[in-house]
Amino acid sequence: MSLAASQASVTGLFAARRRRLALAAGLLVLLLLVLAVLALGVGAVRIAPGRVIEVLGAALSGDREALQSREGLIVLSIRLPRLLLGALIGAALAVSGALMQGLFRNPLADPGLVGVSAGAGLAAAATIVLGDRLFGMASGQTPFILLPIGAFFGGLVSTFVLYGIATRHGRTSVAIMLLAGVAIGAFAGAMTGLLAYVSDDRQLRDLTFWSLGSLSGASWTKLTVVAPLVLPVLLAVPMLARGLNALLLGEAEAYHLGIAVQQLKTLAIVMVAIAVGASVAAAGVIGFVGIVVPHLLRLMFGPDHRMLLPFSALAGATLLTAADLVARVLVAPAELPIGILTAAIGAPFFLWLLLGRDRTLDS
Repeated sequence: MSLAASQASVTGLFAARRRRLALAAGLLVLLLLVLAVLALGVGAVRIAPGRVIEVLGAALSGDREALQSREGLIVLSIRLPRLLLGALIGAALAVSGALMQGLFRNPLADPGLVGVSAGAGLAAAATIVLGDRLFGMASGQTPFILLPIGAFFGGLVSTFVLYGIATRHGRTSVAIMLLAGVAIGAFAGAMTGLLAYVSDDRQLRDLTFWSLGSLSGASWTKLTVVAPLVLPVLLAVPMLARGLNALLLGEAEAYHLGIAVQQLKTLAIVMVAIAVGASVAAAGVIGFVGIVVPHLLRLMFGPDHRMLLPFSALAGATLLTAADLVARVLVAPAELPIGILTAAIGAPFFLWLLLGRDRTLDS
């Protein structure tokens, strides 16, 4: 009887956990949909939520008259690609943060904090300034397709360098990781400044865009370049969940559990480089999304990556959609760069994380 009661209790706990996760996922999806409708209606021309839904319905049904109306052109040609690009970048940055935290086994890891985004930004800046001379078209401007490629290699090199510096004998030092991240970020910032010094007026405007982070340049063209890079990563990361869960016990323990540790680390690093590189190329450096979202989810639901990775994608998309909406409303009719807003929110959160009584930096 005792054993049967225990089994029933465990089954009840698992059922309650599944219900709670399903409820949380449903609430996040609902919140994302509400924010999406609001974002499509907010701007210099305000469109009522009901009219936004009508336009989207007309797009699905192929109603040309509705699509060619002023509201239809604004929603579908200007605001919808911005919404989709922002959600995609938010998901990519949050998942990248969750992957890095699982790889380094520490909640302080974040692509922006440890220099990965800075490395990707440096490569994107080099592509903007030097690419005009090497690969520019007749107009002298670098094709956009080259930016994600350059940013990917910049993020990849930064991540490998960071991991190599911070990891010794299978153990990652958080203090060394943070210091190395500061050094990588400072070096990338110095090189980006040098590129800004030798750039012309148009290149300097583009570099300013990368440094502040913004979705104002979103378009269907950018979305069609970024989506094929980011979507496969978002679809593939759940396959790493079992390995990352085992890695929480340590690399030696994960190896004895049958995990190909080196292959797992390489895949995680490449996925982070692709996701962060494409995000930086499309919207510039947007910080702290990768540390805020996974850490809050970990506090709420635990460290299981089978839940953490997909929930990070959903919550990251929701967070960046909300941040972009606030950035467009806060100083209207002007627009606040979204990187400033995420830094203003994320920096105090990071300080709270550092100063928590139960959290210490391992050396």
